Amino acid sequence: MADSTARDILVTSALPYANGPLHLGHMLEQVQTDIWVRFQQSRGHNCRYVCADDAHGTAIMLTAEELGITPEQQIEQMHAAHLADSRDFHINFANFHTTHSEENRVLSESIYLALRENGHIAEREITQAFDPEKELFLSDRYIKGTCPRCKTPDQYGDNCEACGATYSPSDLIDAKSALSGATPVDKQSLHYFFTLPAFADMLKEWTGSGTLQPQIANKLSEWLDAGLQEWDISRDAPYFGFEIPDAPGKYFYVWLDAPIGYMASHKDLCEREGLDFDAVWSSDASSELYHFIGKDIINFHGLFWPAMLHSAGYRTPTGIFVHGFLTVNGTKMSKSRGTFINARTYLEHLDAEYIRYYFAAKLGSGVDDIDLNLEDFVQRVNSDVVGKVVNIASRCAGFLRKGFDSRLEAECSEPVLVQEFIAAGDSIAELYESREFSKAIREIIALADRANQYIDEKKPWVLAKEEGRETEVHAACSVGINLFRVLMTYLKPVLPAMAEKAEAFLNCSLDWTALDSALVDHQVAKFKPLLTRIDPKSVEAMVEATAAAAAAKTDNTPAANSEAEQDDNTIDFDTFAKVELRVAEIIAAEHVEGADKLLRLTLDLGGEQRNVFAGIKEAYPDPALLVGRLTVCVANLAPRKMRFGVSEGMVLAAGPGGSDIFLLQPDAGATPGMVVK
Repeated sequence: MADSTARDILVTSALPYANGPLHLGHMLEQVQTDIWVRFQQSRGHNCRYVCADDAHGTAIMLTAEELGITPEQQIEQMHAAHLADSRDFHINFANFHTTHSEENRVLSESIYLALRENGHIAEREITQAFDPEKELFLSDRYIKGTCPRCKTPDQYGDNCEACGATYSPSDLIDAKSALSGATPVDKQSLHYFFTLPAFADMLKEWTGSGTLQPQIANKLSEWLDAGLQEWDISRDAPYFGFEIPDAPGKYFYVWLDAPIGYMASHKDLCEREGLDFDAVWSSDASSELYHFIGKDIINFHGLFWPAMLHSAGYRTPTGIFVHGFLTVNGTKMSKSRGTFINARTYLEHLDAEYIRYYFAAKLGSGVDDIDLNLEDFVQRVNSDVVGKVVNIASRCAGFLRKGFDSRLEAECSEPVLVQEFIAAGDSIAELYESREFSKAIREIIALADRANQYIDEKKPWVLAKEEGRETEVHAACSVGINLFRVLMTYLKPVLPAMAEKAEAFLNCSLDWTALDSALVDHQVAKFKPLLTRIDPKSVEAMVEATAAAAAAKTDNTPAANSEAEQDDNTIDFDTFAKVELRVAEIIAAEHVEGADKLLRLTLDLGGEQRNVFAGIKEAYPDPALLVGRLTVCVANLAPRKMRFGVSEGMVLAAGPGGSDIFLLQPDAGATPGMVVK
């Protein structure tokens, strides 16, 4: 059952930040990637998975300083911990490198110089907040002060968590450096910018080429329509990273060299194993290239990265696969609730195979969040994997050992049934290929139900007690083992450790390429338990350990990962109550020149008019039809400057998107200015 032509595929997942331990959010992405890679390998393709630690930036420099070690020591320690965690979750990297490597320095410099040579690097002076005591420039998150609008103290330098106001750090009252407590001063500095707007047409074509999931392509189209801005790719010393060529004291911003880390990790692998780097990365490469990432970093991977590659003369990705965040028990991960679970904490209490299976049973090809419901987790793994799949082998193996020296029958008594299971591999393979893992799992477990039904109907435990029916027992159990073999072949990408034990028991490999007919006259080994049931007490202990660690504040490192601690993204009810929703009448609507999806709306909020841009052009190609309609407007949203003008709010609408977006009719029983509660 091998595919007719072997493919050459390079796969990456987002680089974990070397400033803290891996958590289950990281493992969701790595497991998703690993399952897809293992599936491709099982089908006979040359598929390699490379990754690396994202090892640069201010946060790492500051953490190392706080710990009294060098940044190099900090990232080396974290690299070892990350690699150990991933290996214990059975992540099969071809290479796990670091962005703080010679390969990455050389590639980053060469790509930057190519961008500069092609006229895609701009220079200009900017003014930033500067800490005179620490002698470094401060990003917004390192500045705190009193909100200029509501006067709430201890707010960050870009927005107020109390009233939702947005502002620049210079607007803060009594602004202080969060690092030293000193009062920041304004200081000018020369910065370098990647001229991203020059690639607007190229990116519109690329994002619409089928490379991305529809939801992601639509989101990037909104940003493209709103107008791209030049991207600041430099940072001033002191900074832990690579110094920009011919620019002493200037360093590449971490997000410039981080994606180049994919190339660097592959380069390291190629040099070690004699592989062809250009076969993957040259502009005319025939190899496939895929990135698995979280939905919070799509701008870097969907806009900046392909534009950089294009300018520097490299190929762009074949596909970018975006997943949602991980939630636990229906809510965002929380240290205080014991659900912001580090990878190592999980491993101290539970088998990695459990959560690999559960993630697979929940993952699809979309970008919706994935919920780890701990009660469902226990029930599903115990029922499906142990109660259904393992049960097939354990029920049959004993009869084969006792009565037939663990040897399968010489001729399969149910060839049609076994071939039906093998034929089902085609549709299961299509689901794996399209990353519809949950659907693949459903088909596999449906087959497991059929296998158990077959054994229940044959009742070998009854036949074994009746004289003269040994042949029937032998036949039924041999068929059962053959069905188990097929099921474990399909589950091997998800459960590699269990599959390895099953291979030892079956005395054969479990690869799609070897799955063509039933095993006959074949010796199997003595059956040993493949996976035990989850003890709910182990789950409780894991949650308690996580909560205890949070209470003791044993993890003080900032979470600057691609899927950072998600408590920071939640708001309480009082904050939500500050959102002012008001009914507005659309009194004018028109197309926006140069925008594919935007309409310019003039809203009447009961005596007050607002200008708002809305991405609803596909649903309302004739904007005149909107005049007189009602909508709900977020009235206290800070104005946003866009390429086409200033948008003074946001309109709310309902529908799945695209051409199906609906606003209120004039007879909806509401009047302009009415507050929505």
